[in-house]
Amino acid sequence: MSDRTPTGDADAPSARRSGLAAALPVLLLAAAALCLWASSRMTWVSLDASDGLGEARRIALIGGTWAAATTPLALTLLAAIAASFAVRGWALRIVGVLVAAVAVAAAIPAATLLIEGADRDKAGRLAELPARAEVTATATHAAPALLALLGAVLALAAAVALIRKASVSAGLSSKYAAPAARREEATKRRGEGSGEPPSQRTLWDALDAGQDPTEDGPSDQAKPDDSDDTDTRR
Repeated sequence: MSDRTPTGDADAPSARRSGLAAALPVLLLAAAALCLWASSRMTWVSLDASDGLGEARRIALIGGTWAAATTPLALTLLAAIAASFAVRGWALRIVGVLVAAVAVAAAIPAATLLIEGADRDKAGRLAELPARAEVTATATHAAPALLALLGAVLALAAAVALIRKASVSAGLSSKYAAPAARREEATKRRGEGSGEPPSQRTLWDALDAGQDPTEDGPSDQAKPDDSDDTDTRR
């Protein structure tokens, strides 16, 4: 039949868009996790401490020390990548909400450091200075905090992409189902005698299922012949 339309070519752009939509949250999550992990290995705060017995010494506090949750949050984002492949529907929405919470948790310490600067008491406590030591000066390093903020923004974008992915996957029509599933659906429709006009895809699926789409659905049982009753009455 020469007039058959190649549905594979028509579905190719939709399949590519679906593939990009599925890959986008994974890429965003991976980039966000990388930003948070790299930031956790960089120096956020430097401090000068003196114990009164010698020269002041310089101590560096990395992100994993100043903002201890940075590394676990990066690992959580990596776990979200695996979860994005394992769940669908409302469960995927929950993953998106959790990723958004991770983004907020990662942004708070970085934004606080950039806005308020480093607290000396906190710096001395995290540096585990002896009781007689005193923090004489602190310095804030903006680059690692900005990198953590970038990771938080990427994680928030990933959360939005996950929620959108859940909504799109829930609304996919049967035209993206496997051929065997489409043939089964076509057979079911023929058996039920649906009154809806069949689409072109339904017609071809019916042909693939070995059915003639031009035939009517199952006819009603033949009504009893009234000729005998007529003769009897006569």
